Amino acid sequence: MAAPPPTPGPARSAAAAMPAADRDEALRAIAGALAGPGLVVVTGPPGCGRTRLLERLARASKRPVHAGGGLAMLSGAPALALERATRARMPADDLPLLAEAVFSRTRGGLLVIDDLQWCDGATLAVLPVLAERLPVAVALRTPNRLGAEALERLFAHATVVPVPPLTDEEAARLVAEAAPAMPPTRVAALAARAGGNPLALSSLARRASADPDDLGPSEPGDPAAAAAAAISDLPRAGRTALAALGLLGRPAHPTLLGEGAAVLTEAGLAVAEGAHLRPASPWMAEVAAGLLDGEARRSMHERLADATVGVESARHAAAAGQADRALATALHAAGRGGPQARAEALLLAADLDATHTVAAARAALEAGRTRAALAVLDRSGALGGEAAIVRAWALLAVGEAAHAREVLHGAPEGPETDQLRLLCAPASEREALAMELRALYGPTDHPGLAAALAGDDPDALAAAETLARAAGDHTTAAWCAWTRVIALADAARLVEAEAVAHEAADRAGAEGAYSWQTRFLAAAAWCLVLSGTGLDNVIAAAQSLADHALPAVADTLIDAAIALAEADTGALGAARARLAKLHDAPAALDGLVAWLEHETAWLDGQPGPEAPEVRPGLVGGLAHITGRWIAYDTGTEPVTAEAAPWPVPVATTLSAWDKAAPGPFAQAASAWDGLAAREQVRCLLALAVHSGEARAAVAALEAAERIADEHGLIVLAGRARRGLRKHDVRRDRRSARGGGGLTDRESEVLRHVASGHPSRRIAEILGITAETVETHIRSGMRKLGAKTRTEAAVLLSSATVGEAS
Repeated sequence: MAAPPPTPGPARSAAAAMPAADRDEALRAIAGALAGPGLVVVTGPPGCGRTRLLERLARASKRPVHAGGGLAMLSGAPALALERATRARMPADDLPLLAEAVFSRTRGGLLVIDDLQWCDGATLAVLPVLAERLPVAVALRTPNRLGAEALERLFAHATVVPVPPLTDEEAARLVAEAAPAMPPTRVAALAARAGGNPLALSSLARRASADPDDLGPSEPGDPAAAAAAAISDLPRAGRTALAALGLLGRPAHPTLLGEGAAVLTEAGLAVAEGAHLRPASPWMAEVAAGLLDGEARRSMHERLADATVGVESARHAAAAGQADRALATALHAAGRGGPQARAEALLLAADLDATHTVAAARAALEAGRTRAALAVLDRSGALGGEAAIVRAWALLAVGEAAHAREVLHGAPEGPETDQLRLLCAPASEREALAMELRALYGPTDHPGLAAALAGDDPDALAAAETLARAAGDHTTAAWCAWTRVIALADAARLVEAEAVAHEAADRAGAEGAYSWQTRFLAAAAWCLVLSGTGLDNVIAAAQSLADHALPAVADTLIDAAIALAEADTGALGAARARLAKLHDAPAALDGLVAWLEHETAWLDGQPGPEAPEVRPGLVGGLAHITGRWIAYDTGTEPVTAEAAPWPVPVATTLSAWDKAAPGPFAQAASAWDGLAAREQVRCLLALAVHSGEARAAVAALEAAERIADEHGLIVLAGRARRGLRKHDVRRDRRSARGGGGLTDRESEVLRHVASGHPSRRIAEILGITAETVETHIRSGMRKLGAKTRTEAAVLLSSATVGEAS
């Protein structure tokens, strides 16, 4: 029986769009619009999750679901999507009959059609008719090649729901599935590159997981093929504008994009950002740029070189093959802007003309970009002359002083070479070389040499830094600040060292020297950990910094700071695992890493037979102190401490060990008061074991316990409590340590804390927000009676082990 002629629905000039804040809200909007008969069109670019949204709708539906979809290879097949949905042949040449045939097989159900852009005219025409009697949900990719008239008829009877971009939480969860170990800052960078597009994000995450330096567009044949197909459906002006955004890598004014700006905005591929347009998905824009043939790409780079200025213009000119223009533009840009801009310009100039190599390397060093300086020198193959001086600076910056000394053999004689010789000299030779240079130069007005001759005197270094800045020698000024921080730390003036490091970091950040900034921030974190101050906060701050790409020295210092903080707060497994990765630390930090390995092993109750090689300064002194504890615990002879200008607290502590009497250990504990809580606690522990009177030992242990608890030094606090139990002084902590009151989620979160994960990483792993993670941690701390998050994790682990045994 033939169906009656269709009754037109209410005509509308435009679709009723229902934008949603997130995908859950979009799903609710779709379900609400389809509570009865109606048509919902889910739109969005390739890979945005249209299909996934329809699948969620189908799973949640209480009606029978009839799902079909178009196929790109059979886009001309009549009513194919409807036949796939109904599993029956359809009379596609008679619209009323087609409507009745579909309705008779889907009556009382939900009709779902995916990939509407590949459907034929009959399917498009019948959907509004079916929607008068059925709930119909379809997915339509944008852009597409469907005719304007067909789309107008479709949208006139539809509610349009654009698929929202992924939220930060959804993006993090998706990346965690593809690349679980990726740090949060990389996740954020990938999410920004993908523009909230799940397909792009998954593709980029997989590539970045395989190659951490790869954030670029995918190769044809993977998910980029879907994007390329969509881009090809754009009008020429739209394709050109999207490719221009991809080559620019930043928002652009609509006038630069021409008439393609309107095309991209209408297609949802570009969004307004103030007066400019940015690609909704930079990944899509990069794919569009990758589709250009060689001549089209060259022509567009030439056009962009005309439309931009400075280094950006020079880069486009170089890509267009206009080397002379690019070089001239880069050199002009090098005379303007701060250290970063100058370094960018001269590094580009050096790529175009090797005669600018040394200037580029110097500019990179001034900006703190040591690796870039070494890379440009390596590309040119320059070894002797001034190139040797600059290479020595770069090697010194990455902690390879011995290698820098070798390079200096090819450097010309002069104050800068002698400055570097002094900075790179072994500690045992430095004073003799300094005397030789003072005799050679006398009073010198060379800021760099004067700074090197200042040695490790913090006041002299501060004065030398001021002179270097006045002379415009930013590299020397940065080295003065760095040496000053190290000198203060080596003198056990940790509070001052931390303050100077933060001041230098702020100054470097203001100047755009971000590599120097991270180096100083890493030093500040290290000083805080050594002093035993706010270890939980230090761990969180250091892990946030560790998520970034850092210079070698900063990277090692940050990992060392986190490892010592983890060890002190009880996460010994995580600390030892982190230290095991520091096998290629810069030579200048070998002694620090060696001490940390022995210190962590001692805290873990597994001390090695020997202390590490002793070096001067605070860390060298701490290595000796750890060696004394190892010798005491293992009953072996300690390594003799050579006479050295140790910092006063170190010298006082070593003297106390030599005398093995309570009075000297009490003096040593006082010497560390306000400087390093962990060492103060260790002196009090030593006082207790060397005290012949039980009452004095208990007093020392109680003081050690109190200070350790106040500073979150969980392992040392535990040692103090074990000592108290030997004197029959017990702490009733059973109610605090019982883990039975924790929820499963609280226990799960705290186990991740024990593994060394920060809150953001835990949130990604568990698919919850960072705020929720913090709530679970605070609740767990309260139930366990812990003062820090790490203590809570350790208490939970102890309770779990106790239950298992």
